[in-house]
Amino acid sequence: MKKVLLTGSNGLLGQALEQLFQKRYQVLSTGIEDAAEVKTSENSYQILDITDLTKCKDVINEFKPDVIVNAASFTNVDECENKKEQCWQINVKAVENLANLARRHDIHLIHYSTDYVFDGANGPYQEADRPQPLGYYGKSKLASENVLRQIGCPFSIIRTCVLYGTGIAVKKNFFLWVLENLQKEKPISVVTDQFNNPTLAEDLATGSLLIIEKAAVGLYHLAGEEYLNRFEFASMIAKIFDLPADRIKAIKSSQLKQSAPRPLLGGLKIDQAKEKLGYHPRTVSESLSYLKRKITNHE
Repeated sequence: MKKVLLTGSNGLLGQALEQLFQKRYQVLSTGIEDAAEVKTSENSYQILDITDLTKCKDVINEFKPDVIVNAASFTNVDECENKKEQCWQINVKAVENLANLARRHDIHLIHYSTDYVFDGANGPYQEADRPQPLGYYGKSKLASENVLRQIGCPFSIIRTCVLYGTGIAVKKNFFLWVLENLQKEKPISVVTDQFNNPTLAEDLATGSLLIIEKAAVGLYHLAGEEYLNRFEFASMIAKIFDLPADRIKAIKSSQLKQSAPRPLLGGLKIDQAKEKLGYHPRTVSESLSYLKRKITNHE
């Protein structure tokens, strides 16, 4: 049985990965929190700050993983502009720590990146397109990709975009923000000029499993298939959850005055993942219907 070291296991993606992996692998889940949010009998949990090289060494030497899946990341795009050092430590320095250890022990390292490595002038993007990030978050993620290439461990970079879903005590993603505000009958303003393909956390976890099973190294785009703007996505959430769509006000990105610039025509082309991995994500309607059942059943 493969041994998988999972970082960031308490996040939205981490929880989806953990629930999928535990059926197939021996998993050591890690995070900076005192305990695991998802309690299972199959998995063990350990506190790990991946910015600390010594602690990374200790955990890897003791557990001896075949694969490291790095789901830990500083993802608050605006905060990255204001906390650049913290962003760099988590998104770049920590990846350097894991990559050096992965090379030393010949461990397959899977790392997540973003469509924010592109400027959004001409999306959606394929793997061969030239990155040109606008903000510090995208710059840090591109730097983390380059770290893996420079160090030369066995690696897979997975770029994704607009990750959404539900989990235990997870940070609020776009889907949850829209859902909670509409359920409280609060009006929301959503942009019509930011386009991408929203990605269900469980679909990204399934794609990650395919990467492990096929030992697929290199760069892959794993995201949803439907290309739409944030307003259209919010309207679909309202429709599936039987909530009033008239509370969603259409605005432009320039009206938000956000700290970090956003790529407008972002998003990712997933043709390579479909062809080489057999990756087939659910439609947005299928994903939202799945989440509705999950929330209704308190799963």
